[in-house]
Formats: sequence, structure tokens, C-alpha cells
Amino acid sequence: MTASTPDPDPGFAARLEADLPDLRATLERVYGDAAPDVAERLVAIARAAHAERPDDLRALDDQRLREPDWFQRPSMVGYAAYADRFAGTLRGVGERTAYLRDLGVGYLHLMPLLTPRPAPNDGGYAVMDYRSVRPDLGDVDDLRALTRTLRAEGISLCLDLVLNHVAREHAWAAAARAGDRDRRAYFHVHEDRAVPDAYEATLPEVFPDFAPGNFTFDDELDAWVWTTFNDYQWDLDWSNPAVLCEFADIILALANVGVEVFRLDAIAFLWKRLGTDCQNQPEVHELTRALRTVARVAAPAVAFKAEAIVGPADLPAYLGVGEHAGRVSDLAYHNGLMVQVWSMLASGEVRLATRALQQLPQPPSTTAWITYVRCHDDIGWAIADDDALAVGIDPFAHRRFLSDWYCGAFPGSWARGLVFQHNEATGDRRISGSTASLAGLEAGDPGAAARILLAYAVVCSFGGIPVVWMGDELGLLNDAGWADDPAHADDNRWVHRPRMPWDVVAAGEDPHGITAGLRHLLGVRAGLPQLHAASPTEIWDPRDPRVLLVVRRHPDGPLLAAHNVSGEEAWVAADVLHWLGLHVDGLRDALTGAVPELRDGAVRLAPLASAWLHVGAVT
Repeated sequence: MTASTPDPDPGFAARLEADLPDLRATLERVYGDAAPDVAERLVAIARAAHAERPDDLRALDDQRLREPDWFQRPSMVGYAAYADRFAGTLRGVGERTAYLRDLGVGYLHLMPLLTPRPAPNDGGYAVMDYRSVRPDLGDVDDLRALTRTLRAEGISLCLDLVLNHVAREHAWAAAARAGDRDRRAYFHVHEDRAVPDAYEATLPEVFPDFAPGNFTFDDELDAWVWTTFNDYQWDLDWSNPAVLCEFADIILALANVGVEVFRLDAIAFLWKRLGTDCQNQPEVHELTRALRTVARVAAPAVAFKAEAIVGPADLPAYLGVGEHAGRVSDLAYHNGLMVQVWSMLASGEVRLATRALQQLPQPPSTTAWITYVRCHDDIGWAIADDDALAVGIDPFAHRRFLSDWYCGAFPGSWARGLVFQHNEATGDRRISGSTASLAGLEAGDPGAAARILLAYAVVCSFGGIPVVWMGDELGLLNDAGWADDPAHADDNRWVHRPRMPWDVVAAGEDPHGITAGLRHLLGVRAGLPQLHAASPTEIWDPRDPRVLLVVRRHPDGPLLAAHNVSGEEAWVAADVLHWLGLHVDGLRDALTGAVPELRDGAVRLAPLASAWLHVGAVT
């Protein structure tokens, strides 16, 4: 069946006709003369998947084509969790849908649930089978039932799709070890150390403590294989177009089960180029663009989210810049914002954050950031040297300060985190710990709850989908028993992956006001059109070095989100209000619904407080 074969679905045919030239051009930039054949294979995959797409999902496709901004709206709130830690099984997650709905959730990210290798499996990121579900969670029918339950409540399911590597036990890798030449070509295989050593000269180590180096000798393979993360995770060779076609088929199969968003895990590492760190190469964005095009033709409801935890300079490309604008991923993690939130809370000032956030261009208007305070992973201090030096801060010293502060080693620190992966050569020390414990709740600091709500006020005001990490809404502390499970004992990131305490939820306990405060914050956000992701986000130079100024412009008038990151009283300067036209009667703080306290034309901010200022009727 060829690209010119008529299709009985006019919508599919129209999308294919519109997007096929772009797909061919994209593939040609990656695969050269092989591009026409690759395009034909991808079209056949798309056509077959669309033919099998259930009617209810085709209806969702039509709805998303009519409402392409569905994930950009200020009412959109995300939630992320491990299915087993949240509710035991996929059926259990479905039974907790009311909890998510009441929190305002419209996007649920369940951490890796496709079948991994037996432990150790990097928390599920060593996938052995992309077409089945972890047996302890259920099966594919349970996954299909869950997506239907969630969809009925207006909640879109996001799943992890590991693109860079597969488990050593995956069928492709097993076939390669058995001598299958075609499957061997799916991986970076080298008979001796010559090529690996040439690459190692410029490659960093992701897990220097327990997985040093980037290549592993496999006895059965009788060769060296590229293993960026762990020796049991084999990197795929995306220069082989068969790998691209395999993943196109996997994505569309899962889309037909009802998965709506794919978190493209470790996407920055896909393309290998000698003499570089083999991250963020141009082909990464071409490959993502090709996958997205195929998905949009066959299943337009699908959205892509780039898991690109990269430096600030490399981040915008994952949403598309220049010719790729709006054609790569729909969503991307704003790792830089998360890092700067914790940096501001530790330092009590905003100069570095202002400078760093000002360097990022506006994302394409059809895309959105994923903004977050915490996720399942450790926190790496992605502080760019240029940004720190521009505001008179020693970048190395500041990164060291942040690690010391958040592991509780710095005098006066209220944080209770753990050091993860100390790299002696670079001094890099990442941090594990729950939001509440990092913010001071475990230490009994009286400002802890305010810090948590301030951090969420920042990410809710910035622009994108704010995602709540499971338990943050309850102020869950570090899991003291994180190492009791032998499979987790050497990975302290499990300290911030506790189980959901449903007894606490049932009792309605909220001693610090965190649950009520976060619910209020999300509810206010939903009613502010300025916080639609397509509205530009501006970071203004601070007048008071303790106050981060975030401006969101909209035809209804601007919104100024002012955040006092210090433990002292601070002010929003009068000139800021004048420049924005907010120095008039009707000024209100959307978070309180009241007229803010003014003194000489400036707005007072209490310690660790936020104000979302705009002109509107006071209620």
C-alpha cells in the first residue's frame, strides 16, 4: 500500500496529503536517499493503525482538532505518580478518579508501567516489552479500561515511552545476542574498544557512582554495546530507520489503547555524534518531528512531551525553534524553572532566576511548558555559568551552596534532602527529597508550608501545565523506609516516592493548610485567562531583589504575579504597576479576591507570599 492509495476516511486522507511532504523532507534530512522508502513504511504503519482506531478515540481526534489548545488552558492541571504507589493497580487508579477530578486534574502522568526487566530496572525505565503492562499493575485491557474511565472525567493519560534504550532482555536485544544481524543493527555494537574510547573522550557519565562509563562488554553479544545509563539498558541506534518505524508502530498501538500523551524519555540522547557529548543533536528534533507527524496523521488526539532535562540554552529546541517551531514536541519540561525555584528559596533573592528565565525565548504559541516543583527524579543544579556570572555569582560556589543547603549540611538550612550521585571529578552533587522535606516541613521550620505554596504559585503563574507530584498536596515527607526494599536500596530517589496515605486523605487531615492552599491556588488559576499557555510570559527586572516579577499579557489586561521568596516583608514597586497600567482603581489580588495593601503606590508582600495582581471587580 503506497502513500497515494486512496483512504476511506477523508480526514485521514486530508491529513496525509497535507503532512506527507513535510514528513518526506524531514526524513531526507536524517536518512538521505533512504527517505522515500522510510516514508512509505511510516505511511503504511499510520494507515493500519488508523484503520484499527476505535470510534470513541476517533471522536476524540475530531474534538482535539477543533480545540487544539486543550492542554494550554488555565484550567488544565497535571498530576504525576507511580500507579502502584498511588493506588496499587491500574484498576485502583480508576477507583481513585474522583480524587483527581476534585483536585482539578485534567492530565495524569503515570510513571513507567510498561513491562520492564526484573529488578534492577532503573525504576521501570529498562523496558522489556512496550506492548504489555507490568503484571502486578494489570494488563493491557486494564490499561484500556483506565483510559476510558479517565476520559469520561476529562482526564488525559500520559505514559512514559523510553526512546533511547531498551532492556537487555527486550526481544530485539535477545535476537541480537542470538546472532540476528538485523536486530544487531538496532544497537551500537563495536567489536573492540577503538570506537568506544573515541566517544568516551567527550561523553559525560549519567550515573558515575554505580554505572561508570558508557559502554558495556556483553559476553553473549561478544562485543561492546552502548549503555548510557546502566549496563542492562542498551542504547538504540536511531541512524537505522527500522528503529524509527518500530517506535511509530508502538506509539500508535498505545494510542489506540487510549494513551493521549507520550513522555519521550531520555530524548536528548537519541543521536550519537563523535566529538560531542551526544546530547541535543539536531537529528533528535528531526526524529521527533517525524514521529509527531505520523501520530498527527493517524491519531490527532496524541500529544508529545519531551523529557529533556538539559541546560537552558538547549531547552527551547524541544518545543521547536526556527523551522521546527511548533512541529516537534507539544510539551516540554521546564527544568530550568524548577531549579530556579529551589535556588530562590535557598538564597532568598531573585537576581539569578530573573536573569536565567529572561534568556529563554517564548515557546511557540501552540505549545506549553510542563512546570513543576518536584518530579520523580533527583534535582540537578542546572545553573548556567553565564547566567550566574552576569549577576556577580560564582556558578561553582552557588551550585555547591545549593547541594549543601538541600542536604542539610549548610548552617541554618531547613532542608532535609539526600545527596544523589556525587561526582568527585566535577563536584556535581544532585539532590533527592520530597517537596515538603526540602522546603523545611520535616525540620519543623515554621515557614515550610508557605514555601511549598509559594513554589506552586510560581509554577502556576509561569505558563504551561502545572504538574503536582503525588503527595505534594498533602505535604508528604521523605519516606524513612525508602531503602527497606532491596531493589531500591542503592537508589535514594525512592525517598521522595512514598506510598499515598489514603487514610490521611479519608480523615481530611490538613494541619499545615497545604491541601486547602493548593486547591485554592489551582481554582483561582482556572479562572484567569491571562494564564493560558499561549499568553506570553515576561520576567521583569526586579526592583526589590526579593521579589520575582512575572507578567502575563492578555486582551483582558495584564496579570502581574509577584512572588516574595524571602522571609522578610517585601514590596512590588509603584513604577511596575504604572508601567502595566495597574495603578488604577479596581486593582485586586486574584489570590485573595481583595484590594492589596498599598503604601505610597507600592504593594506590600508578606514573607514567602505571592500576589496575582490585575484589574477586575472586587468580590
